[in-house]
Amino acid sequence: MHVRRGHQVVVLAGEDRGKRGKILKVFPDKGRVIVEGVNFISRHMRPSAGMPQGGIVKKEAPIHASNVMVICPKCNEPTRPTFKSIKDANKTSRKKAQVCKKCGEMIEVTS
Repeated sequence: MHVRRGHQVVVLAGEDRGKRGKILKVFPDKGRVIVEGVNFISRHMRPSAGMPQGGIVKKEAPIHASNVMVICPKCNEPTRPTFKSIKDANKTSRKKAQVCKKCGEMIEVTS
C-alpha cells in the first residue's frame, strides 16, 4: 500500500473531502485505512462492565486507501509518492524509499 500508519494524509473523496489527519490503522487485506478525525460513525453500545452507562459512541470508520493521498513533510503538499531504490551505507543490498514527486524529499524508507 502507498500509505502506512503514522503518515499524514488528505482525504480526496467522500463527505470528509479536504480534511487532513494521521493514519491510525491500516487494513492491507481490505485496502482500507482509519484516519484520525475522519468518517465518524455512531455506534450504539449496550451497558457492560467496561462501559456501565452504555449509550451512543462516535468513532472513526475505515475508508478506502485510494481516497487518501500522502502529505509531504517538507513541502506540506499532497503528493503521490514514487518508490526509488537506495543503497545502504555499509551493505550491498538496496532498499526502497518513498519519495515526494514535487520536491524530491524522502518520505519513508521501506524494506
